Amino acid sequence: MLKCDVAIIGGGPAGTTIGALLKKYNPSLDVAIVEREKFPRDHVGESHLPAISRILDEMGVWDKVEAAGFPIKVGATFRWGAHNDLWFTDFLDSQTFEIQPRPAKYEGQRKRTAFQVDRSIYDKVLLDHAAGLGCKVFEQTKVVSIDLDGERVTGFNLTSEDGSIQQEIGTVDRLEAKYYVDCSGEVGILRRALNIEIESPTALRNIAIWKYWQDATWAETIGNGGTRIQIMSLGWGWLWFIPITETRTSIGLVVPASYYKSSGKTTQELYDEAVASEPRISELVKGATPEPELSATKDWNFISKQMVGENWFLAGDSCGFADPILSAGMTLAHTSARKVAYTILELERGELDADWIKSEYGEGHRDQIRHHMMFADFWYSSNKGFTDLKEYCAEIAETAGLTLHPDAAFQWLATGGFAIEEPGVASALTYRFGGLKFVAENLGGEKATWELSKTNFWRLNLEGAYESKFPSYKEGRIIEVPCIRKGKKILPVVDCFRHVLNAMGRNFDSILILEDCVNAMIREDGILPHDAAFMATEAMEALLLEGWIKAKAVSSRPFIKIRD
Repeated sequence: MLKCDVAIIGGGPAGTTIGALLKKYNPSLDVAIVEREKFPRDHVGESHLPAISRILDEMGVWDKVEAAGFPIKVGATFRWGAHNDLWFTDFLDSQTFEIQPRPAKYEGQRKRTAFQVDRSIYDKVLLDHAAGLGCKVFEQTKVVSIDLDGERVTGFNLTSEDGSIQQEIGTVDRLEAKYYVDCSGEVGILRRALNIEIESPTALRNIAIWKYWQDATWAETIGNGGTRIQIMSLGWGWLWFIPITETRTSIGLVVPASYYKSSGKTTQELYDEAVASEPRISELVKGATPEPELSATKDWNFISKQMVGENWFLAGDSCGFADPILSAGMTLAHTSARKVAYTILELERGELDADWIKSEYGEGHRDQIRHHMMFADFWYSSNKGFTDLKEYCAEIAETAGLTLHPDAAFQWLATGGFAIEEPGVASALTYRFGGLKFVAENLGGEKATWELSKTNFWRLNLEGAYESKFPSYKEGRIIEVPCIRKGKKILPVVDCFRHVLNAMGRNFDSILILEDCVNAMIREDGILPHDAAFMATEAMEALLLEGWIKAKAVSSRPFIKIRD
């Protein structure tokens, strides 16, 4: 038997993120990671979003991941929605992507890009890094049963497939810890042992079929190792094309389970048909060689009804799964794991209310997964008529507590509502508002509009609101951030939002409010952020759409104009 402070099931990205951050900020903690497989091993889920890069840097593993030479993801290329043209989303303007030597540091343009990773390499880099920081790692070791005392976990019972595992540590048949974390993926070993129910708030029922290819041609090469993933709609499903090393590419098909059953075809037949019928993908694999193994799995969306308990946590896919169309799975895994690590660190310090910090993690992460599911529903619905899409958006808005006209609902969803990863950031599902406007235009075929361009006389609407607090996760600490709450809505009183609120205390004219907000951002450190004006407009757009601002149009005054 081994006693430790934190016992983690699963050595994937969620488990290693928790282990690395715990050891970084509190090296005295004894952390054990139990992994049933022997790394390296293949795993689906290769496409990152930029939020992960920041976490890799915080973990101290950026240089190791960058040294692996994975393709740099600068965005995505789509064929989807109302027309067959290709359109692009970029984390930064590809025309300004500088050609730089690699490996590169986490600075400059690399802070706004992401990776496309071969999980057999990536996951091992992270697991070895966690072990190097002092985590006890047991590979090829299964959790065969979990002992409980009511809702409290008392131990993991283990079995080893290889007696030679980690000889310097030795084999163990039982782990007892102060905290237990389930990072076992959607199988949810601890979640199932605790009989925690799951819910499926979406009707999406898809299966994923994928294979790896050698020497496929990259659709796009940008700078030194930069590219975009390819997302190509087939009408009856869609294909992903993700270069994950210089020579290896992941190509997968996502198709409704109902279509697969009615087709009467095998997964191999359906996959081959999809690759051959999509002209862009079929051209890219003309000189390529497929690896022999074909994999398939269901990717049904679900959310755990509980993610934290007396002495346990869920992180990564054990919390829930959102459709891969948004490439959000790995981001949700890393971000949830980071918050679990921070929560355990604060529980150890004992300075914050334990129930509050655990509740903020559980409810906050549930909302994040749910919002990703809503947007995936919106995305898939866009292959119907645009009118149907708007009606469907109204239904989605209703689930978030908003009763909106279909036109207004589409506008709300196209800007992502008010989902905030960190206070002060006007973000939606890890996508910036401006990017979502572009997404809405391409999916729906109509030009997206900005609410802040329609009015110019603004007053704050704080009726029914009250002061509260919101957690911010920074440098190993959870900081209580002041905020204003109104029902499900949260308005952090920091950064851009704080500047907008202060500006509205001095002005009613929208242009003066914008100028005041930007000037305040300059005054903070004497340097104007390069996108300060756009950050301010995103914050104001969020406030307008969520009803924090009462607005009207005064024809004698100018209006804010957003450049195309």
